[in-house]
Amino acid sequence: MEIAVYGHYGFALLMLPTAAADFLEYERFQMLDVIRPQIDAGKVKVFSINSINSESWLNNDMAPHHKAIRHQSFNHYVYTEVVPFIKSHTSPETPIITTGASLGATHSANLFFKRPDLINGTIAMSGVYDLTSYTKGFYNEDVYFNSPVHYLPNLDDNHFLPMLQGGRHIHLVTGSGNYEDPEASKQLSGILNAKGIPHELDVWGHDMSHDWPTWRAMLPYYLDSRF
Repeated sequence: MEIAVYGHYGFALLMLPTAAADFLEYERFQMLDVIRPQIDAGKVKVFSINSINSESWLNNDMAPHHKAIRHQSFNHYVYTEVVPFIKSHTSPETPIITTGASLGATHSANLFFKRPDLINGTIAMSGVYDLTSYTKGFYNEDVYFNSPVHYLPNLDDNHFLPMLQGGRHIHLVTGSGNYEDPEASKQLSGILNAKGIPHELDVWGHDMSHDWPTWRAMLPYYLDSRF
């Protein structure tokens, strides 16, 4: 599994690809160009990883149960390989913020909410946080525990919930234009409010469609104004 690294200093920004894309997607679509000032200034060090979505929920030739197993394998890879890799290339104290657009936002938020002891926040852009949107009716324990709108309402422990309630970088950003689903971000925001988890919901205008120009506007704005 390849990892692209950009920059030298700053907090770690872990980028999750959209749909079936790869670790160079953000470079190809000029996202790295628009956040180059923050990288060059030492504000952020970027780590961009591969997805395995084409081997899980987006693979129409795969049995749903096997898709779920692959998804869990991806989570395990991030927590046990990517996070230590980031720490070894920064420091043990360096915060890690996940980010992604579309399905990348779903993964970014889910990876953070499941392990706030390893990941310090998320900038989730244009996401849908109900994993059943991608599972074509399949639902089991693996789906439940990777679908934030399902497991977060029932989160009631003395370990992870206080971490989330203690204040983290949680930014749910969405447009209102073509193919955007602002109601999905509003739904997750309502759940976070009910659990007493501080966060920011930011709904942009109808001129912001589900596409790269929107995300190239969102991410540098958040890196500049919130970090």
